[in-house]
Amino acid sequence: MQESEKAQIPFEKIGMSNFTNQNAQEGRRKLLIWRILGFFLPVFVIIVAIVGTIGMGALKPKPEEKKEEAKAVPVLTSLAQTGDVTLTVSAQGEVQPRTQINIVPQVSGQITYMSPKFIEGGAFKAGELLVRIDPAEYKLRVIQARAGVTQASTVVTREESEAEIAKRDWQELGRGGKPSALSLREPQLAEAKANLESAKAQLGEAELLLARTSIYAPFTGRVTMRHIDQGEYVTSGTKLGEVYATDVMDVRLPMSQNDLAEIGLTLGYHNASGDGIPVKLSSNIAGQYSEWTGHIVRTDSRFDNQSRVLFAYVEVKDPFGKGIVEGAPMAPGLFVNAEVEGKGLTDVTFIPRAALRGDNQVYVANDDGTLSVKTVTVVSSNRDRAVLSNGLTRGEAVITSPIRGVADGMKIELVKTGGAAETRIASGARP
Repeated sequence: MQESEKAQIPFEKIGMSNFTNQNAQEGRRKLLIWRILGFFLPVFVIIVAIVGTIGMGALKPKPEEKKEEAKAVPVLTSLAQTGDVTLTVSAQGEVQPRTQINIVPQVSGQITYMSPKFIEGGAFKAGELLVRIDPAEYKLRVIQARAGVTQASTVVTREESEAEIAKRDWQELGRGGKPSALSLREPQLAEAKANLESAKAQLGEAELLLARTSIYAPFTGRVTMRHIDQGEYVTSGTKLGEVYATDVMDVRLPMSQNDLAEIGLTLGYHNASGDGIPVKLSSNIAGQYSEWTGHIVRTDSRFDNQSRVLFAYVEVKDPFGKGIVEGAPMAPGLFVNAEVEGKGLTDVTFIPRAALRGDNQVYVANDDGTLSVKTVTVVSSNRDRAVLSNGLTRGEAVITSPIRGVADGMKIELVKTGGAAETRIASGARP
């Protein structure tokens, strides 16, 4: 019994060991299977979703394709006109007085009188008394100078008498030969006459200084600024105030090379008579339209080295009176618009300035509702109109409204076509 039991023990141990190994292998297989499923299952789900989406998109009915027709662009147009025109050049400039001076005394003293017109903005006429300096001292100098003249005149009279007596004495004594100048008192007489002339000069100087104590207006004008008041003591050369003449005003206008060609101006132009090239000047003063007439009478002697323009000077006579066409007087410092009359052209085409695109292109509205781009030759242009020598014919409708994406043949819709009234405005006429 003991030997059989001993023989059975190893067998049981071997059976249990095999059973345990089989269970471990089975667990590892299951774990490997789950790991494989965990890795491939999401990939499989994604593939199935993609395939399903593609399949659904392929089965979806396609939308019907519709062709959209290009919409016509609404535009404003104006008719091109032909005829004879006079070119005008527009410019701007500042009004400056032809004559502007400082009132300066030539003598010293206390101011005892000041005209009520000698004040900022005051107007005066030529010859009016503006300022008087205390003349008392200068009157005394005149009295002294007159006394000096009287004394010197008395001395001359006495010397003339003594010279005559000396001459008679020489003759009565019967001395032969020619008497000397000293014997006849000629040097003494000459000295007395020289002293008399000196005294007269001193009198003239004293009277001149006395006259200069009263300062009169040298011309008709207005006061720009006053620097002193009555009662102040001033010295010779002190600036009492600034005044300007109202007879003539100048306006300095910059002219480019094209402007000079259209007007017909040249370097060094000068019209001494004052009847030069007509100019219409205008400005808005306190909401009121004002206009004046003037003439270009001269140009600068050289071109400006900064702007490369030549300045022309417009002369306006009597800007506070006859020079006014409409509105207010022309005052210094005013900024004005100028329209200069230039050359006359015959048989040209003119259109509104808004119709000119770039330097030389125009958009034309055709009768079939399409647009054409035309190249033109521009003779002159300003803010209101453009004058063309060729490229358009009379009656063609040019587009004046803004438009984008322009191409030949694009569809347009006419909203409005300008007539004769718009053409007049485009030509520069004031409505």
